[in-house]
Amino acid sequence: MPSLAVADRVTHDKFGLGEVKAVGDGYVIVGFGSARVRVASPFSRLTTL
Repeated sequence: MPSLAVADRVTHDKFGLGEVKAVGDGYVIVGFGSARVRVASPFSRLTTL
């Protein structure tokens, strides 16, 4: 499982390029343009850049 922090740049299989906006217990909020998406652990669809 990747370790993610606020301001990390990521890519998502469906949403494309994004930036981590918040980190919670078992999830992250990622901003993809004007949309914010909550991604649950284990973050298998996220790749850190």
